[in-house]
Amino acid sequence: MTIAVFITVDTEEDNWGDYRKRGQRAENIRQIPLVQELFDRYGAIPTYLVNQAVAEDQGAVKILKNILNKGRCEIGAHCHPWNTPPFSEGNPDVCSMLSALKPETVKAKIESLHNSISTAFGFSPKCFRAGRWAFGPHVARAILDLGYEVDTSVTPFIDWVSDGGPDFSTAPTDAYAFDPENVMAPKDKGPLLEVPATIGFLQRPFHLCASVHKRIAGSFLSRFHILGALDKARLLNLRWLSPEMSSGQEMVRLCKTLIHRGCNFLNLTFHSTSLLPGKSPFVTSEAELRSFLDDIETFLAFTSSHEMRFSGLSEGAETLLRPQLRMPC
Repeated sequence: MTIAVFITVDTEEDNWGDYRKRGQRAENIRQIPLVQELFDRYGAIPTYLVNQAVAEDQGAVKILKNILNKGRCEIGAHCHPWNTPPFSEGNPDVCSMLSALKPETVKAKIESLHNSISTAFGFSPKCFRAGRWAFGPHVARAILDLGYEVDTSVTPFIDWVSDGGPDFSTAPTDAYAFDPENVMAPKDKGPLLEVPATIGFLQRPFHLCASVHKRIAGSFLSRFHILGALDKARLLNLRWLSPEMSSGQEMVRLCKTLIHRGCNFLNLTFHSTSLLPGKSPFVTSEAELRSFLDDIETFLAFTSSHEMRFSGLSEGAETLLRPQLRMPC
């Protein structure tokens, strides 16, 4: 079985946590050639999920189009509702979660972003990620109506309710087809395909780890920081396949665990802002940037040395994943 390897990058403005409608800069995009050179060295095909601020920045578009025209990346959409028109909400903090907005507002914003990307790059994107992982039925219906085929907004085991977002703590970890009415329920021949962020445990058996984690997180025990204690003791380590959240060696361990349980894809994620020190909480210095890039290379070296296939998200999802869909766990 061929394992598909996706690299999905939230490609966005510099202003982390700043929910202004206008005025954000996107200087971090100038750093993308730095990591793209690393991807090219290993034959990796990243998917840059572009938001409104980037699509409106001619310099940023030029950098990305240069990579795209060489066939070295894919371009998708990434909606930050606070800086995507039309603007009608009021308090921007209230509208930072796309899935919490009214259906008509969601549709209008995603359509606006879609049109901006189509104008900037000369084609219609086919893959999507909601800003702050805020995915739900309204969002799914809107992207389906616009011709999108693949979403990558689901974060298994993660609950965003306290931030005003969705609860993905029981979401499938495998890729699955689904209907917009229920974004976490696999449906045979569903019109959309979900490729979740790769999140899982370093320990085996995976199912037991997942069960223990869910029971603790959903009970009164969560008040006593039990999960933190288990993580520190290296008994139950939930990790993201992301250089922002995990070291290179942890990412390799996570990959090995997932491959052992039969996964057919890996989806590494990070934000473009982490490429410019000080623009994200994950990379604050040049030394941290070097470590960040080293962690990415550790992952690339591991995947390229095994029978895996790098691919843009929408192409790989449709050609590699959809034909071999199985019921997710």
